[in-house]
Amino acid sequence: MDAAENPRLGRRLASLSPTFTTAQARQALLSPRDLASLVAEGKIDELSRGVYRQADAPETAHMDLLAVCTRAPHAVVCGESALALHELIDDIPAAVHIAVPRGSRRPTISYPPTVVAQYTAKTFGLGVERFEAAPGETIPLYNAARSTVDAMRHRSRLGETLALSALGRYLRRNGRGGISELQYIARELGALSVIRPAVEAVLA
Repeated sequence: MDAAENPRLGRRLASLSPTFTTAQARQALLSPRDLASLVAEGKIDELSRGVYRQADAPETAHMDLLAVCTRAPHAVVCGESALALHELIDDIPAAVHIAVPRGSRRPTISYPPTVVAQYTAKTFGLGVERFEAAPGETIPLYNAARSTVDAMRHRSRLGETLALSALGRYLRRNGRGGISELQYIARELGALSVIRPAVEAVLA
């Protein structure tokens, strides 16, 4: 019996968020068998292991981000993924980049492809904001200033050209007014010696 023929199943599904986990489905009294039936009927799609999205939910270009952040709710979108969301780079990341506090459990997510960084617990929450990945659904990510500073800090991995390009785009967009936030973030992360000369070179 499908969801359309089983009002109780339909009501339980309707009580869930557009994107939800197996654990949340269990709280709504949907069994693994119910979920399998709903997938087979095309009522829901499995985005990642244990993460589902209702088929009639609004479309979004950020399905992978939603899937990863739903599986790892305490992580923050960082690195290339954050730079792309802030339109500081044109590249489309091949994986979802997230950060977790150092010392915490490191999420293991094979699909969507995910890269996990570990940042010190003291500065992990610095510059976190929310991004609406789908109507009514937000995910945590580092703001433009934090993402730019992180790009410069990790430019050996990210690539010097990409990091400087992100810095240049950030400065063109925010002007000299954005420098103070950039320097504040850099100071908190112990990266002023990296950011100051780079900013001066870009503005020269």
